[in-house]
Amino acid sequence: MNAPVGQLADSMTLPQPYLLFLGDTTEAGFAKTAFGLVDWARDRCVGELAVEGCTVSTGLPRLSPAEAKAAGARSLVIGVANQGGVIGESWIGALVTAMEAGLDLVSGMHERLANVPALAEAARRTGRRLIDIRTPPAAIPIATGRKRSGKRLLTVGTDCALGKKYTALALHRAFVAKGVDADFRATGQTGIMIAGGGIPMDAVISDFEAGAAEMLSPDAPDGHWDVIEGQGSLFHPAYAAVTLGLLHGSQPDVFVVCHDPARPMILGIDGYPLPTIEEVIDLTIRLGSRTNAAIRCGGVSFNTARHGGEEAEALMAAESKRLGLPVADPIRGGAAFDALVTNCLA
Repeated sequence: MNAPVGQLADSMTLPQPYLLFLGDTTEAGFAKTAFGLVDWARDRCVGELAVEGCTVSTGLPRLSPAEAKAAGARSLVIGVANQGGVIGESWIGALVTAMEAGLDLVSGMHERLANVPALAEAARRTGRRLIDIRTPPAAIPIATGRKRSGKRLLTVGTDCALGKKYTALALHRAFVAKGVDADFRATGQTGIMIAGGGIPMDAVISDFEAGAAEMLSPDAPDGHWDVIEGQGSLFHPAYAAVTLGLLHGSQPDVFVVCHDPARPMILGIDGYPLPTIEEVIDLTIRLGSRTNAAIRCGGVSFNTARHGGEEAEALMAAESKRLGLPVADPIRGGAAFDALVTNCLA
């Protein structure tokens, strides 16, 4: 990936490769950051580290911090996303040992690393960095609305947590495989760890959201594509503000709607059904055309994890015919995903 320019590159580029820390996790879902890194940045992960009680593994070799450092690791990444985003008391000894072995600490947790006294003291003593992903770069500008060179694709969704990051990563990988000059632009904690840089959009003050998106996807050559990880949903009662700022600032030429066909309601919000795909397409075009009059929908990405193979294929084929757009699950791939990639680049 080509690092974003200017202050973004200076502020958010991460020390790689990583040693992935699993803590004392017993539920794979709480280690989604670690699994995301293994799925999409395996070449930047040298191993995993856990403490007593952990029953989860990414399949990487278990290494001590000293062994990971000898294997080339530059940082330990907290690969856990537990409830509340807190740093477990039983983790602290291992995290201190990692700093003593010469590794920086990288965290996407809500709790700041420097707010843990033992970690702050160890960082001062060893000279290692404490890097909190949910810290946006300084001096983000107000958006200008100026049309930038290059091309941009943004993933949008009917809801949160249904595949916008995985879709953007899969499309970026497919673009590169076709010989297209492209960058994945990360906007969330795991995406930033995968890409090695980006802006945590959910930590940016609202007035600067669109400016941050402009900063994230700067001027580029005419044939270059920025594939931008989406956040939230325009229909989400809590997170629509982040989504709109990202849409206006990124000025996408193409967007892909991400949807979980097995999910009837907005996740975690009682009484709010998911919008239809058509509603998302219509509203995204109406709002996105404010900064890019040529915005268009390139297709739909389905998360069919809760469907069998044949059922998923039949569902996607039927929805593609109904909508008149490619519909694919990027994890399943195949001809349907190839059609989505082709239509996005058309």
